Amino acid sequence: MADKLRITKVEQVQVLAGGEISSVTLHLTPHHLILVKAAAPPSPQHSPKKAATKSRPQESWIAYPMIAFCTFRPTPHASGLWSSIRIRGRDFKFVTLNIEDSKKAKDVYESIKGATCRLGSVEKLHAFVYDPPPPEKKISGWEIYDAKAEWKRQGISDKGVDRGWRISKINVDYGFSPTYPALLPVPSSISDNTLNYAGRYRSRARIPALTYLHPVNNCSITRSSQPLAGLRGNRSIQDEKLVSACFSASAQPDDSEYPSSTQSRASPTSSQPDLGLASPEGELSETERLEDELISSSTMEVLSDKPHVYGAQQHNLIVDARPTVNALAMQAVGLGSENMDHYKFATKAYLGIDNIHVMRDSLSKVVEAIKDSDISKLPPNREQLAKSGWIKHITGLLDGAALIARQVGIQHSHVLIHCSDGWDRTSQLSALSQILLDPYYRTIEGFIVLVEKDWLAYGHMFQHRSGFLNSEKWFSVQNDALAGSAIQPGGNGDGRGDAIENALLSAKRFFNKSNQSQDAIESDSELAYEDSPKAKKSATKDTQAEKEATKPKETSPVFHQFLDATYQLLYQFPTRFEFNERFLRRLLYHLYSCQYGTFLYNNEKSRLDARVQERTASVWSYFLSRRAEFTNKDWDGGEIDDHFKGKERLMLPRLDKTRWWSEVFNRSDLDMNGPTNTATDRYLGPREDSLRVGHGVLTGVETAHTAAGAGTTRQVSNENPGRIASLREGIAGLGIGIGRGNSGTKSPNNPTKEAMAVEMQ
Repeated sequence: MADKLRITKVEQVQVLAGGEISSVTLHLTPHHLILVKAAAPPSPQHSPKKAATKSRPQESWIAYPMIAFCTFRPTPHASGLWSSIRIRGRDFKFVTLNIEDSKKAKDVYESIKGATCRLGSVEKLHAFVYDPPPPEKKISGWEIYDAKAEWKRQGISDKGVDRGWRISKINVDYGFSPTYPALLPVPSSISDNTLNYAGRYRSRARIPALTYLHPVNNCSITRSSQPLAGLRGNRSIQDEKLVSACFSASAQPDDSEYPSSTQSRASPTSSQPDLGLASPEGELSETERLEDELISSSTMEVLSDKPHVYGAQQHNLIVDARPTVNALAMQAVGLGSENMDHYKFATKAYLGIDNIHVMRDSLSKVVEAIKDSDISKLPPNREQLAKSGWIKHITGLLDGAALIARQVGIQHSHVLIHCSDGWDRTSQLSALSQILLDPYYRTIEGFIVLVEKDWLAYGHMFQHRSGFLNSEKWFSVQNDALAGSAIQPGGNGDGRGDAIENALLSAKRFFNKSNQSQDAIESDSELAYEDSPKAKKSATKDTQAEKEATKPKETSPVFHQFLDATYQLLYQFPTRFEFNERFLRRLLYHLYSCQYGTFLYNNEKSRLDARVQERTASVWSYFLSRRAEFTNKDWDGGEIDDHFKGKERLMLPRLDKTRWWSEVFNRSDLDMNGPTNTATDRYLGPREDSLRVGHGVLTGVETAHTAAGAGTTRQVSNENPGRIASLREGIAGLGIGIGRGNSGTKSPNNPTKEAMAVEMQ
């Protein structure tokens, strides 16, 4: 790392941050930029002890991976103007460095660039040389999560009572599915041989596998990737059998795929207590009520005259997190969504959660609104914030998670979640719904287990989405002499005053060019490029550095959105969480800091191959060694009483109360949320009494013989025409439109044509 540094120290550097100017000494170390501000001379009125305390210099450390964008503006040596470097951090801190010596300024810029995006390997990051302090060494953060222990906590073990699930070791060497965990909970009635065949029908062999089993009603949340249906409507009997078994698993050890004729259709005694509020209807918004009604009103075909296993009722749900149009477009490249003719035991819901490109673009627009925080103390442009769509996306995630939680906790149903490859939106929805359902995941240890299980073990691509090795595309040089201001020969002796003045007046131009991808298309991110034969051929020629290099088009704030949605729950239910807001904020910081090995690489196998646990420290040691700092003082201790309002097991978010997480953007609550939210309301529309299903996340519902919503290809049955028609009309308000008519011909003036065309590219 030291060989990347052309210079290690520069004195008399002027810093603009938070609208204030200060003079610092800049130090460049192998893994950090350090800004050292000299201490003010002690006042003679203070005692020697107090004077000694105040004489310590102030230090600001910036880890190189925290740099999201860096712009260098050199000036001619003879101009007398100072060169400047502007840095945007992934923690949304903005800093401008003004350096008088143009050669030193260039050396600083090249050193930062070399130490940030020219490492060539993840193993050169700070985590592999970081030596944690003694308090952290006393805690083994790597041992907090044990897969077998977590499944046993949920009631699944080889020696325990058969609750309808077993731990399969088909992937113990990661040969079956390299992006999946080694241990896979699957239905007890399904053999590994069936899993092997079913894996051929799911993208990357990411078969439906259990992530959560409700302790009261034994209903499950499973997750997978999209099926390989294609335009020809391919099917897999083994996959259908696996999904059916997931929706039929129960606590009775003698149960087979279908129950005996003496078994009651009624819910078992253990599920009778109300899992939610005493009157859930009183807490649901109009959107949520219509979503539930739309799902429950879908007619189902009875497979046989045998009673269904408890939990296998008509509400059992396959959740496709993608917009309907995206899912349909995937069929053109051999992927797609389930043909419900073959999954007659379930209903499918499309949630319309946008892909990583849309989310990345949304965050870029947020940055555009707050980017002047280094040169100005003025609040951000609230209208720009509203136009970013960020709050709408967070609300959509909460809406989708609440829908899943209601199905499991109130409707006593099983749910299978997938998007495309099942590691972005699937992880968001799965983890959030479990927070709503289970108080354990609202504790510090439980939240750690949740992140380890649903994000790390199930293969969210942290390295791809976070871009730990940065990119040279995020570094730029602007040779226009401080915002294009003319440099007059002979004017202004030393130019220092002009340099600061020009920086203050023109720094807004630094980030006017959006750093977003030009092709933030309506494609699904998880359709990885290496799946194509051409990509596979070229991949063999890649060096290790090229394989690990950041691809800007694959980055996206997926985990950030999950933490933001969790913050919303913490804000709305301040006594229900053991951890505080700072815990979430520091977790987001250490996602990018690369100080710990927890989030490095893309999956469990890659971390095992790199021996991350042996060579790096766990971020959980950091949090647990400072537990008091991250504990919520208002936590109620996790007490559960379903008959007492405010202590129910199930939490349901108030979608109309979604707000800006101002702290994470380094702004005040007044700056981001303000006394009123008129700008936000203008772009989100009415958010309370007049909220319709068209504003919700649910975009379509489909069964074997009915469909409602945008882009679906089935005709709605004539049963209950008034109610279904009104619901369908509400969903049509999304403006997505119908993809094809019943005859298979394209609908005229189809608003989705362009989106689908780009998707299929």
